[in-house]
Amino acid sequence: MDSHPYWCMKKIISFLYLIFIINLAASGQIDPQFTNNMFYKLGVNPAYAGADNALNGLILNRYQWVGMKGAPETLVFSVDASTNLFGTSGGLGLNIISDRLGNFENILINANYAYRTELSFGALSIGVSAGFYNQSVNGDWKGIDDDRFTDPTNDQSVPQGEASQLAFDAGAGLYLTTNNYFLGFSTTHINEATIEFDESARSYLPRHYYLMGGYNIRLADPLFELRPSFLFKSDIATWQLDVNTNIVYNDKFWGGLSYRVDDAVALLMGLELANGLKVGYSFDLVTSAIGYYGFASHEIFVSYSVTLERNRSQKYKSIRYL
Repeated sequence: MDSHPYWCMKKIISFLYLIFIINLAASGQIDPQFTNNMFYKLGVNPAYAGADNALNGLILNRYQWVGMKGAPETLVFSVDASTNLFGTSGGLGLNIISDRLGNFENILINANYAYRTELSFGALSIGVSAGFYNQSVNGDWKGIDDDRFTDPTNDQSVPQGEASQLAFDAGAGLYLTTNNYFLGFSTTHINEATIEFDESARSYLPRHYYLMGGYNIRLADPLFELRPSFLFKSDIATWQLDVNTNIVYNDKFWGGLSYRVDDAVALLMGLELANGLKVGYSFDLVTSAIGYYGFASHEIFVSYSVTLERNRSQKYKSIRYL
């Protein structure tokens, strides 16, 4: 039996996937998304640095749309700590993010500083970040293994062969925290740097705006706590909203649900292996059109916190969410 209709449909789907990847990488929202965003605030808000009065380290791996060729893969290393630099209360932080998407590979390295002041209703931090954004592209990469189809990577807006360019990148933010809630506003890529490979091939870093918030709700049984949160992101042209709820038992185990509007429903879980050492996992069931073809996303992180104000043998609890 002739399998041409099936073969043709498969190629068309692959072609549309690749166009989607190229467009996503070359324009529009460029920051990677994280389902465990409530555990990784420093990546989008420099004012979070030092907010826990602790030394925090985190390694996070995200595999998005597993099974799709060229799908995003993101690796994060982050560390922050409170400090009294220049005789003022604040924090320092470092982000290293590697993000692969189709024929693009983006690496962001930035340093963060936050100044913190105590108000009558909480602690307010004002933060800035500065660093470098490196974008590499392989113009020879093909998402479709068939010469009878035109590959969108042959577009003149994508350089042929391998190319790489470095750009200065900056961000800023505000972060308010109390014993029961947090609220933050920030922007990344303030300078909207242009990455120019040659006269005909260029991209730029669109400015992103973030609004985040969360609340700790102690339940009737004091061993349980409900921790709803949200993260809103926009580059003005488009927007994205995550709504999350985790239930925590004895400050050691958590599980919850997350909903990303028009994109995914996710299951979150994690535990504290030792005092300060935690492991978390999330599974995204994609609800957008891409999910029709069976793609899902996975995310895992390991974090460690060392309090800077108490003896290490004492229990450490933070508004950071575990």
